[in-house]
This record gives sequence, C-alpha cells and structure tokens, in this order.
Amino acid sequence: MFPVASLLATLLLALSIAGSPVEIRNSPITIPIVRRLNTSDGPINLLQCDKARVAAVKDGSASTLNRRAGSIPVINEVLTYVAQVGVGSPATTYNLAVDTGSSNTWVGALTPYAKTATSINTGQPVTVDYGSEYFFGTEYTDTVTLGSGLTITAQSIGVAYEINGFTTVDGILGIGPLGLTAGTLTNALTTTIPTVTQNLNSQGHISQIVVGVSFQPTTSEKVTNGELTFGGTDATKYTDSIAYTPLTTKSPSSGYWGIDCSITYGSTTLFSATAAGIVDTGTSLIYIATDAFNKYKSATGATVDLSVGLLTLTLTQYGALNDLNFHIGNTAYSFTRNAQIWPRSLNTYIHGNSNSIYLVVWDLGLPSGQGYDFILGMTFLERFYSVFDTTNSRIGFATTPYTYTFTN
Repeated sequence: MFPVASLLATLLLALSIAGSPVEIRNSPITIPIVRRLNTSDGPINLLQCDKARVAAVKDGSASTLNRRAGSIPVINEVLTYVAQVGVGSPATTYNLAVDTGSSNTWVGALTPYAKTATSINTGQPVTVDYGSEYFFGTEYTDTVTLGSGLTITAQSIGVAYEINGFTTVDGILGIGPLGLTAGTLTNALTTTIPTVTQNLNSQGHISQIVVGVSFQPTTSEKVTNGELTFGGTDATKYTDSIAYTPLTTKSPSSGYWGIDCSITYGSTTLFSATAAGIVDTGTSLIYIATDAFNKYKSATGATVDLSVGLLTLTLTQYGALNDLNFHIGNTAYSFTRNAQIWPRSLNTYIHGNSNSIYLVVWDLGLPSGQGYDFILGMTFLERFYSVFDTTNSRIGFATTPYTYTFTN
C-alpha cells in the first residue's frame, strides 16, 4: 500500500507555495483499464451502440430526466473501457465501464452485489437512464477499493435489480460532473450524490478533484491499454505539457464535460470557435453536427458503406487525406489520416470488409449552433491524454507516444 499520508503532506506543501491552479503530476493513485471490443454476439454496429448515447445528451436523459419508478487499469467493451473496482469488505470485484458522461457508480448487472458488514441500505430508490439503456435499483453506501488497497468509505453505490442494455459489464464507474447525479435518487430529486472522485478528495486521499485518463489505439479485440489516475496525472503517459481549456458555458454541453472548440479539415473550416461539445469516454466515435459532417464528407470524397454504416474511402482517397485539426483553447490537436480510420484488423467485427477503409467521424444528426456540436469519443481520446479537472473547472489535453503513430 502506498504512503498516502506522506503523499498528502507533499501535495499540501506544494499547494501552499504555488499559485492556483496547480497541476499535480505523477499521482500514485492509478488503476489499469482494459479496452474490450464486445463481439460475444457476433459483429457489432458501432453507430447503433452510440445512437442512444448521442441523443441522451441533447435530451438530458443521462442526468435528471426520464427516470424510471490514484490510477487503475481500464478495459474497453464495444468500445468500452472497463476498470476493476472492489466493493464491500471483504471486497467483491466488479468490472465497471469508465464513464465521463455520467456520475453515478453502480453494480449488479452481471455479478450480484454481495452485502458485507460495510453495506448500508439507505432505502432510496436510484435510477439512471443512458438513452436506451438504464438501471433501476436501491442506493447503498459501502466501502469502495481502487487499485492496491486504496479505500473510500461510505461511498454511494447503486445496487441494480432492473437493468436494460448492460450485458458485458457489471455496472458503471461514473466520473462525470456532480450535477449529473441530481435527480437520480427518486425520492430526492434535487439531491446530488458525491462521486467517487469527490469522496477521494473529501476523505483526504487526493488534494484536488482531478482524473487523468490514458488510452491507447489498438488493433486487438481485447487489451489492457489504459489507465485512470486520481488526484493528478501520470507524466509517463504523455509527451508534451498539458494544455487546459475552461469548461463551456453553453447548454446542454455545459452540464457534462463540455468544451468550446473549432475544427478544421485541411483548409476547410468545419466549425467556428463558438462550437461547443462534450468529451466522453462512453462514446465510441467522433461525432460532428450535420452541416460540419457534410463538409467533411465532401472534402474527403468519402461515401457511406451501407453494410457498416460508416464513411468509406478508396486507397487513393486515403492517401490524400488531410489532418483533422481540433482547435481547443490556444492549441491545435492534429488527427492524422491514420487516426481518422477504424483499425482495419478489426473490420470484420463491424460487418466490414477486411480490406476496406472506414472513417471514425460520423454525423451527430443535429445542426450546429445549439450548444451541442460535437462529441469527442474514445477514438479521439486514444490519441491524446486527457485530464478532467473539477477543482479548476477545466479539461486538459496532451500528446502521447501514440498521437501520431501508424497503427491502422
């Protein structure tokens, strides 16, 4: 077990002599995450998996509407990144999807909740909708274990007994904004629930409410290639300094991990700097508003492959692809031509031809200018290190050893 007390003393000393905000590097509170492509039921439809998620943000159903009566490793399932989290004492280990687009933590979809001496039933019904998926259950407070023995006491946990759509994970590890928990307790619709990250802070394990997220592009169906870092960042996972941008004030993106961003493809402007959207580990692809998508489709020369539902390119068109540039704050993040395509070794898992080239940018289905213009999903986050900083109301990005690598 790492020396938490000495770590806190060091962090508090640093905070006392430095200005705000302070970036804390090399936090030892980390857990691995596994990237898993869920093919247990045969080939998958990426757009179908994301469709309800995309709509839920606009409708607000992932937070308060439409209710029913350190670092750790992470795994990706249909493109889901999954972390192993212990609940109870002695702990039962659950495989939980890592989600920045929601904030409740819950268990019981596959592995039943095991009550122990630390389990306390609050008697509160709890439910969260995730578009077409949802869970309904009872709130407990319990001990939660992250990584090598780091424990949070009296953490709110949803224990599911009615579930729709969660067939490959035990539940959700919610690391979204606190406001997304409002209304999830059906008998206390204005009450918010402290998240795992906030309780790490309030119980003295971390000095700032920050989560660093490291993913990597992969050509494998399942691989441990991610990491969550609580309370700071892991400087071994990125190659340049982290550039931060404030959270957007534009609704509905402002209710999530939302930012302002302009996007260009080569010399073509897809979005102006007034565009707002969200950064979401629970979405597989990159989605942009319909008018921007049509510009991108025209500029690349791509056509829609009806069997897969994604844009496809010829080899010649692929060779002519320009960088897709995300201008966030004062920094441009370039998405190379190789980063813009789905891993070809995984084509057959999405009903595709093994030799075809598919783009990972798709239509959001909404016009721009409504405060919800894009989603930067996992295919973006696999190329850039990301930092979700609640304490300072900002998100940060940095290049990694995989930002410009040729993986596809």
